[in-house]
Amino acid sequence: MVEGSMTQGAGQGPDVRSMAAEPPPPPHASDSYDSQGYTPTQRDLPVIGAGARFPDDQETVALSHVSAPQDPDAGPGPLFVVGDVHGYIDELRAALGAQGLIDADDHWSAGNARLWFLGDFTDRGPDGIGVIDLVMQLSAEAAAAGGYCKALMGNHELLLLGAKRFGDRSVSSGAGTATFQAAWLLNGGQRSDMDRLRDHHLQWMSRLDAMAVEDGHLLVHSDTTAYLDYGNSIEAVNDSVTEALQRGNADECWDLFRKFTKRFAFRDEDGPEAVRELIGTFGGQRVVHGHSPIPYLLGEVGSEDGESNGTHVVQGPHVYADGLAVAMDGGVTMAGKLLVVQLPLAI
Repeated sequence: MVEGSMTQGAGQGPDVRSMAAEPPPPPHASDSYDSQGYTPTQRDLPVIGAGARFPDDQETVALSHVSAPQDPDAGPGPLFVVGDVHGYIDELRAALGAQGLIDADDHWSAGNARLWFLGDFTDRGPDGIGVIDLVMQLSAEAAAAGGYCKALMGNHELLLLGAKRFGDRSVSSGAGTATFQAAWLLNGGQRSDMDRLRDHHLQWMSRLDAMAVEDGHLLVHSDTTAYLDYGNSIEAVNDSVTEALQRGNADECWDLFRKFTKRFAFRDEDGPEAVRELIGTFGGQRVVHGHSPIPYLLGEVGSEDGESNGTHVVQGPHVYADGLAVAMDGGVTMAGKLLVVQLPLAI
């Protein structure tokens, strides 16, 4: 992979160009949905209805805990994945601790375990930069212990990078005049994150891979087939994304963000075939993704009044598309659950 950094740009003042947020995709939209622009999620996602229950054939799976071996010479350790965090650092600490991956002082405690974050560290929640700092810290500590902690690029990383680098510069969009900064604010951008963003955060985000295969699992952020637009191998896709960020063309980066924001490619009747196209090209036997909250995938969303009555319907990942896809975004921004689970799933 070509290494490089992302430099800071001008034009990041508080005044932003007005841009109306697009509505979320319709209930049965697929990856082919395209409103001539991007398909962003909203800042305030609806919460899960207090009485909502998933249909019997769409239950989330029950998981069994397996302790991580502590001997770094024992071979590859257990594999864990983390869904979308969106700045909810306290929930992340609790979920990592519950799996024995960190101790009470937030240090790596899982020996040679392997941990993958599926992207979307910032926006909507209170401390996105704190989340990035913790992931960077755990990456160093896990490597020293014989394991590893790695992360993928989410659409919100692309959005934050664009807002920092391009500010309120206009970009080409079929939906009208758009700017990264306006889109970032409309999609939950937190000014406290922008104020604390430093060069090492930008460097780290701009070098994140877009996809990886581990133990037969094709790991991606978004439930979209748009990855196919960037190459026919994992290495080619990762290189294409990194090189696009290095070139620093605002329109090209906007197109990358727009494609990574597409969703629901695996949900409807053509979903299994879409998954097979991805794994047939990039490898693996199953796709594991974040991005689309499980309640959205199931159509189980409630009102937008922000009240959930403490009911957390999501208890684990959602397996669908003939068992070929695993959704990991538990909807922490919707009073759902931040998921940290071990693969393969114990169903």
